[in-house]
Amino acid sequence: MRADAQRNYDRLLEEAKQAFIVHGTDVALEDIARHAGVGIGTLYRHFPDRYSLMNAVFIRELDALTERAETLIDADEPADALFVWLRSVGAHSAMYRGLSSAILAQSDGRMLQCKARLRESGGALLARAQEAGAVREGIEIADLLKLTSAIVLCAEKNPEDRKTFDRLMSLAVNGILVG
Repeated sequence: MRADAQRNYDRLLEEAKQAFIVHGTDVALEDIARHAGVGIGTLYRHFPDRYSLMNAVFIRELDALTERAETLIDADEPADALFVWLRSVGAHSAMYRGLSSAILAQSDGRMLQCKARLRESGGALLARAQEAGAVREGIEIADLLKLTSAIVLCAEKNPEDRKTFDRLMSLAVNGILVG
């Protein structure tokens, strides 16, 4: 990529990240382009649609969640490690209003890169917890990620109750434990 194209790409990603945090993922793409100092055509040359831009922004953010999973994989309590990581996923998703809705839109094939990274990171933690006999068999990481996203979405819809996420996540966690 040419140096000027790389600068535009990087500015678009940074502006999109800030816009998604402040205004949610439904922010106008024209506003992102304008704040990045480029035209809308430049944005669309790099990112053909909103979801490709969202994937590019969030895939960079997922490095921290991947690293978190790697540090937790050898924890003494595999179920606790899984739940700590799921809470981290929830906290990350909550930063960006609308991200949980986009991730929950499973059937439309969008956000595939983000979903794949999350499934890979969390899948190892889930497998370890199941092998230890702490988490019920038959549960899949995709289900836990959907559940986490749904809980984040519910918390977004009830901003006045700051404990919604913790209560619902505790309820969900207790439901998948063995015994």
